[in-house]
Order: sequence, then C-alpha cells, then structure tokens
Amino acid sequence: MVWKTAILTASDKGSRGEREDTSAQVIRELVEEELGGEIVEYRIVPDEPDEIIAALIEMTDYFQADLVITTGGTELAIRDVTPEATRRVIEREVPGMAEAMRYSAMQKNPGAMLFRGIVGIRGRTLIVNLPGTPKGVHENLAAIMDQLPEALLMVTGQFRL
Repeated sequence: MVWKTAILTASDKGSRGEREDTSAQVIRELVEEELGGEIVEYRIVPDEPDEIIAALIEMTDYFQADLVITTGGTELAIRDVTPEATRRVIEREVPGMAEAMRYSAMQKNPGAMLFRGIVGIRGRTLIVNLPGTPKGVHENLAAIMDQLPEALLMVTGQFRL
C-alpha cells in the first residue's frame, strides 16, 4: 500500500528561509523507506495558528492525504502552537500514539516530557505532530512506525477483519 503523505513544518525561521528544514527530510526518508509512503505535499508555515490550521485543512481535504505529519511548534515556547491548531481541525484524538511517542523518547531523554504533540483524525486522514528536531522526529516516528500501517488502514476505511 502506498500511503499519500503530507509534511507540514511550523517554523518562523524556516518560513522566512533562515533555517534549513532538516526535520522534514528525516520524515520524508522514514515515510518513503519504512512506510512505503509517497509525499504529495510539503509546506513550511510560520508558527501562526491560522496558517497551521489552513495548511492542515488543505492537506486533508484538498490533497486527501492519508497521513499528515507535522514537525515543530510542540514544546513550551509561547509561539509553539501546533497541538492547539491541530486540535481545532481534528474530529477525534488518538492519545495512545502520542503517549507511545512520549514514553519512548523519555527512555532516552527525560526532557521529552515537555513534548506536547498530539495525534488525531480528520475525516480519513491521520495527523501526527512531531518535535522540530531531526533527532526528535526520528525517535518519535520510530516509536509508532510499526503501528502506522494498521492505524492508516482503519482511518482510511480499508481495515478488514
């Protein structure tokens, strides 16, 4: 199965071209190599709730991605608003996946408890928030990678008992 995947980076500096988006590259590699996914959209937006919301809606409703993975805006800084923006577009949360990411990352770095990312569903799309660093992206996505195919089958309505 080839999963249509969109990547959204929330970064003020990245959106202004002041920082290379290495976290999105890690996502792209893991999605293509480990999940067998195809990147159908990639975008960098500033840490502005309305821009994050608009991008998430477009990626789910227009591009009809099966999976949207965000990076950035998930810690405690005042401009870290990705989880709040995500909550405004999802219909249901998938707390176990976010808990698994936090738990796994905390085994290596206790500071991972400051990660506020969530996982949720909008229509037939799974949205996963990841941290903004390449290391955090890799650790968190690796923690749920083995369950992503089954989750995507369920969310997209293709799961058969």
